[in-house]
Amino acid sequence: MTLRSIVGVAIAALERNVSRSLLTMLGVIIGVAAVITTVAIGAGAQVSVEQQFSSLGSNLIVVIPGAVTTAGVVSATGARSSLSVADGLAIVAIPGVDAVSPMVVVHAQVVGGGTNWNTSIVGVAPTFSHIRTWGLTSGTFFSQKDMTTAAKVCILGTTVIRNLYPGGESPLGKTLLILNVPFTVVGVLVSRGQSGFGQDQDDTVLVPYTSEMERLTGQTYVNLLMISATDAATLHQTQADITALLEQRHKIVTPAPDDFTTRNLQDIASAAAATASVMQMLLAGVAAVSLLVGGIGIMNIMLVSVTERTREIGLRMAVGARSRAILEQFLVESMVLATGGGLAGVLVGALVTLGIATFAHWPTIVSPVAVLASVGFSALVGVFFGYYPALKASRLNPIDALRFE
Repeated sequence: MTLRSIVGVAIAALERNVSRSLLTMLGVIIGVAAVITTVAIGAGAQVSVEQQFSSLGSNLIVVIPGAVTTAGVVSATGARSSLSVADGLAIVAIPGVDAVSPMVVVHAQVVGGGTNWNTSIVGVAPTFSHIRTWGLTSGTFFSQKDMTTAAKVCILGTTVIRNLYPGGESPLGKTLLILNVPFTVVGVLVSRGQSGFGQDQDDTVLVPYTSEMERLTGQTYVNLLMISATDAATLHQTQADITALLEQRHKIVTPAPDDFTTRNLQDIASAAAATASVMQMLLAGVAAVSLLVGGIGIMNIMLVSVTERTREIGLRMAVGARSRAILEQFLVESMVLATGGGLAGVLVGALVTLGIATFAHWPTIVSPVAVLASVGFSALVGVFFGYYPALKASRLNPIDALRFE
C-alpha cells in the first residue's frame, strides 16, 4: 500500500468512532496549546525586560554614593554625599566615555494650571536626553547656556502635564512654581510609561542641575552620575577606569572601602533576561509533561483499538497483508491522532495567547520555532506511544485473530 492509501485507511478507521478520537486528541491539544501559550508568555516577558532596560539608556553606567556608618549603624547605599559635579567633569575625559550627566533629585509640590502635584524634580545636564535616549514630543531641551546660567527652565513628563493641565492645553511657555520658584516650561518629554520596577517614568520634571542645586536645594553634591559608554564591547573596561579615577580623586587606598558604587546596567539586563529565559524553559517543560500525558492516552486508545479490531487484522493477514503493512497502518493512525491534535493545539494556543495579550495586557510573542517544534514533537509522541500497539497488532497470529470473539 502507498502512504496515501495508508493515511486514508487510518483516517477512515478513526472516523468510525469520532467522539473517542476527539477525546484522545484532547490530551495532545491541551499539551501543545500549553506549550505555545507558556513559550509565548515567556518570550514576551523576555523581550519586555530587554526593552525596559534599553529604555534606561545606551551602554549605561551609573555611579551612586556609598553607605554611611554612624555609631555602628550602616545606612542604605546612596546616603553619602561623596559625589560632586567635578567628579562628573573628570569622568568625561576618560577614553570610552561618551557623555556624563549629574543628577540631583528632590520630591516637591509643583503648582501650575491652577492646581498642584507632588512629583520628582530631577536636575540633569543637557546630555541627559542623549544618555537616556529620551526625546521630546514638543519644545526644546535646555541648552548648555541654560545650565551655565542656572536658568529657570523646565521640561515636563506627561503624567505631570495630565495632572496640572487636565484640559489638554499645551504647557509650553507657561510658568510652573517649584518650591515657590517660577520656572518656564520649555519642553514635553516623550511618554515612557512604567518602568520594569513599576515606577511611573513620566511623573517627573527635568531642570538644569545647576538650577536645582543653586535655586531649589542649595546642596553641593549630586545624587547620581549617569554615564554613557561609547562601545558596549569595552563597557566593563570603562567601568573599571571610572572606578579607578574616582578612587584616586577621593583618595581611597585599598583595603579601605569605596565611598561610591558603580553599576553596569548591561549586566543587570543580562541577568534579568537569563532569569526570564529560565522561567520560559521551566514553563515549557511543565507544559511538555501534559503533552506526554496525551501520548499515554493515545497508547491506551490504540491498544483498545487493536483489541477491538483483532478479527479485522486476522482477515487482512489471511488475504495477504504482511506484518509490516499492519504495523504501518496502526502507526500512521497514531501519528494522525497526535499530529491532528498538535495542529489543533497550535490554533488553541494562538487564540489563548491572543486573549491573554488583549485582556490581561501581558506581552506575548508566538514563536514560529515553538509552533514547528510543538507540531514535530506531537508527531514524535504519536510514533513513540503508537509503536507498541502497532507492533502488537503486527505480531498477531492470523488463525488466533480470526477466532477472536
